[in-house]
Amino acid sequence: MIYLREEHEMIREAVRDFAVNEVEPGEVERDASQEFPHHLLEMMKDLGLLGIPFPEEYGGAGMDVLCYAIAVEELSRVSGSLGLTLAAHVSLGTSPIYEFGTDEQKKKYVPALAAGEYLGAFGLTEPNAGSDAAGTQTTAVRDGDEWVINGQKIFVTNGSLAGTLIFTAVTSREPRQISAFIVEKGTPGFVVGKKEDKLGCRASDTRVVFFEDCRIPAENLVGGESELGKGFKFFMKTLDGGRISIGAMALGIAQGALDKAIPHVRERKQFGQAIGSFQGVSHRIADMATEIQAARHLVYNAAWLKDQGKPLEHHSATAKLFASEVAMRAADSAIQVLGASGYMREYHVERYLRDAKLCEIGEGTSEIQRLVIARQLLGRL
Repeated sequence: MIYLREEHEMIREAVRDFAVNEVEPGEVERDASQEFPHHLLEMMKDLGLLGIPFPEEYGGAGMDVLCYAIAVEELSRVSGSLGLTLAAHVSLGTSPIYEFGTDEQKKKYVPALAAGEYLGAFGLTEPNAGSDAAGTQTTAVRDGDEWVINGQKIFVTNGSLAGTLIFTAVTSREPRQISAFIVEKGTPGFVVGKKEDKLGCRASDTRVVFFEDCRIPAENLVGGESELGKGFKFFMKTLDGGRISIGAMALGIAQGALDKAIPHVRERKQFGQAIGSFQGVSHRIADMATEIQAARHLVYNAAWLKDQGKPLEHHSATAKLFASEVAMRAADSAIQVLGASGYMREYHVERYLRDAKLCEIGEGTSEIQRLVIARQLLGRL
């Protein structure tokens, strides 16, 4: 059982107030227009949300991973797009630099990222390397004091907003060797493509990025020369932590769907009584609440384990798998109890369903999560 401390409740209250009063009022319009809310990002920066789990010496808030998960949850409760933006920035764009970078890399990049001077992004997926992340085809060739990068990464969250992108590239074919690098925005040969037109999380910024003889300094090899070839390992560990944030995002979406369903079933009358008095409707609400609470325990437990430095792979995969599927069921149930109203954009819940679907795909599909969990239990058969 995870017992929340005062700081956890404080961050929940602060982020919920921001989400309800500042984010939710324009979310339907942003979903339709796909416009990224730069003014809200500035407010998140002022609230210190962009550096929650990083030490104060690196410009962060010095809070724990559970505080961060709660922040993602509360943002996602009204906006999957902003929840995703924060998750990608912290878990994917900044954490691997903090966890695996050299002292010089951490000092150079983490304070700016944690303070929100710019966002971070993460490049792993390619046209031919999705669930098979080891199938990376982007290459990095050493040329004196530089690495020359060629290739592309797709589905990059925060793609045009990021000041830095941490990415993988093949540094040797025989034996096959994948390393991790940092590229800065504006580097010649680093090209950001068009914004993707997505099913959900439509206000978040998702791009393809290209490397065309892009030259980066040798010191941008993550971890330094001694860590050459360890990029794939770094990114798999990064995804273990990142799955907590996607689980938290899914949790927030599920809770948001329940929040919309409860007032409706109390107020909507059919056959002379509130529809919540009908067993079929009330049991659906009860099932939503029960699954959401179970998902919350799994996500919070995984966050707590990361804070304790405990083994994480099994627990983060379990939390992400269960929470993402709960989010889909909760959003579907919310649409069902709202009936035709649930099918309309102004009532929010159809957006929750579209946003929730990403959680079953991003940072490892549900099928990959089941594979991870099974291998932890059974080994490689």
